[in-house]
Amino acid sequence: MSRSHRPTPPPAHTKPTSPPRSGPLRSPSGIGVVDKSVMILDALEAGPATLAQLVEITGLARPTAHRLASALVHHRFLSRDVRGRYVIGSRLAELASAAVDDRLVSAAGPILLQLRDFTGESSQLYRRQGDARICVASAERPIGLRDSIPVGTQLSMKAGSAAQVLLAWEDHQRLVEGLHGARFTPTVLAGVRRRGWGESLGEREAGVASVSAPVRGPSGRVIAAVSISGPIERLSRQPGRMHAEAVVQASHQLTELLRKNPEAAEHGLGET
Repeated sequence: MSRSHRPTPPPAHTKPTSPPRSGPLRSPSGIGVVDKSVMILDALEAGPATLAQLVEITGLARPTAHRLASALVHHRFLSRDVRGRYVIGSRLAELASAAVDDRLVSAAGPILLQLRDFTGESSQLYRRQGDARICVASAERPIGLRDSIPVGTQLSMKAGSAAQVLLAWEDHQRLVEGLHGARFTPTVLAGVRRRGWGESLGEREAGVASVSAPVRGPSGRVIAAVSISGPIERLSRQPGRMHAEAVVQASHQLTELLRKNPEAAEHGLGET
C-alpha cells in the first residue's frame, strides 16, 4: 500500500509575504519614460507616498523613481507634503479645470446670446491661462458701436473687470503677484469679492466699460468669468448698476449647470 504524500510545512520562522501594492493596470504605450511616469502618478492616486513606497508600488529602480518624481515635481505634476512625501501636484488640477472649461464653452453659447440680447452689449466668456486671460466664447452686438473681442483673443490680467474677477479669489501669493503692475488695487478686488462682480471704466481700453462675474466649477473654484463690454457712453460710468444683475445671473446659470449636472456640462449639454 502506498503512503499518501503531504506537502512539507514551511519552517516555523517563515512568514507569508503579501504581494506589493500596485496602481491601476494599464497597457504600456511603448514610450518607456511616459509609462513609468504614469506608473508614479497612478501610485499616488490612493494618497501620499515616500520614495521607498513608490519603488515598492511601481517596481521601478530607486534612482529611476527618484529622477522621474523629481522631474514631475519640477513641472508641478507632483508636490511634496510637510512630511516630505510625494503627493499629486496642482498642475493636474489646473488641467482638469481647463478640460471642464473647454466642455463648458458650447454650453455657454446660448447663455451669452441671452445676455447680449438682454443688455444690448457684446458678451464674452474668459478663462485664465498663465499670465493672460483668453476669450473662449463670445456673442457680439450685431450692429452699432461695439467692443469686438473675437474668440481666441488674449488679453492682460492686469486690467479689466474679467481680470479682476479671475484674480479676486486666488490664493494670497498669486493675488500679490497678480496685483504687481495692475491697474486695479487690493481695495477693488475686495469689493469684487464682497459684491460678487467687478466693473471697469477704461482700464483695458480707453472709452470701454465692462462688467464681469465669476463662473465656478463643481469644487467652488473660479474657473471663468462672464462679461459684457461696450462704450462708456452707453454703459455709463456705473456699468455695474445697470447690468451687474444680468451678468451675475448668467454666471450663476453656468455655475449651476456644472454643479447640478456635471455630466451634461462635460458634453456641452443642458437646459439654459
